[in-house]
Amino acid sequence: MTSIPNTLRIRRALENSIVRGRFLPGTRLDPEALAQEFDCSRTPIREAFQQLEASGLVRVMPKRGTFVTHWSPEELAERFEVMAEIEASCGRLAARRISHAELDIFHEVHEDCRRLAEAGEVEAYYARNSEFHHCIYRATHNAFLTQEAARLHAMLQPYRRMQLQVRNRMTRSFAEHDAIVAAIRGGDAEAAARALHDHVIVQGDRFHDLIAAMRQTLA
Repeated sequence: MTSIPNTLRIRRALENSIVRGRFLPGTRLDPEALAQEFDCSRTPIREAFQQLEASGLVRVMPKRGTFVTHWSPEELAERFEVMAEIEASCGRLAARRISHAELDIFHEVHEDCRRLAEAGEVEAYYARNSEFHHCIYRATHNAFLTQEAARLHAMLQPYRRMQLQVRNRMTRSFAEHDAIVAAIRGGDAEAAARALHDHVIVQGDRFHDLIAAMRQTLA
């Protein structure tokens, strides 16, 4: 047997740890400590690092180590700008192509988000919020777009998670979800695209709020 199964298991575990905030942006990942944690050699750890680097979640820096990706404000703004355009495209296609079964699941996830937002459950809301977006990606019925949207979504998740720490952001996020659901349910492709673009884009006061949340989290 090769180390492939171990590599996949470790990559997924590390990806979840980064997304959930165990390893914050800028953190150096210790291969020896991780090898002990996963009870394996350093080979699958290195392979997992390479896969995470390809997805944009970590940066492997020769002679310095492997670090959870930390972008400058300018780099972060650029990525959110691209994500907003991709999500708009997903919303446009989903409004035209979503199946009845997919719409039922979408509504279930949306109602879960409603309950969690009302209860103030930020961490649980964050997890269902991610599934909310993945429902839209799948409803495009475009495998390539779904893959690219999911890849960038994962890359930005540590920062989107920080956004929800901003006061009243979860309440506003759910209100934006309501507009997205209404547009997709009504088959209004352009309204869905606009609603998703506005939901994801980080500009003006929202951008400054995110930077402030980053400084507090990473201090």
